[in-house]
Amino acid sequence: MTALLWFLLALGLLALEWLGVEFDGLLAAALAALMISLLSAWLPLNLGPQLLLFAGGSVALLLVLQRWSARKRERAIRQSEGSQYAEVISGFGAGSDQGRVLWHGQSWAAENLEPRQALEPGSQVLVMGRDGTNLQVLPEDATGT
Repeated sequence: MTALLWFLLALGLLALEWLGVEFDGLLAAALAALMISLLSAWLPLNLGPQLLLFAGGSVALLLVLQRWSARKRERAIRQSEGSQYAEVISGFGAGSDQGRVLWHGQSWAAENLEPRQALEPGSQVLVMGRDGTNLQVLPEDATGT
């Protein structure tokens, strides 16, 4: 009976994750509940050890998922001949560090790493890195080229 309750809890947590509820530990807790459901179906565990395993499993899985997610975000930008340059589409007024650039044929949100210098549409910028879906760019003349 407890295995079924843990399974239903896991399904509920997965449903919340699927619906887009913003809570970092939701997926880890769902996976831990699923693990406890399987364990309690095979082993006769009391509620105390089940709760301890659930808490420990949730924390451990959360740490593993965060480490995996951070490693995915640190992927290097694919470089090819001429790929380090992008063209400014809009934004980047004086004092503004946000705008849009055209890079690899697609429009990207970008952050100007030299916000004191305005970037006009059509000008070239050097792509220095990426933070998620935002490119980090510098004005072409700020690199000394």
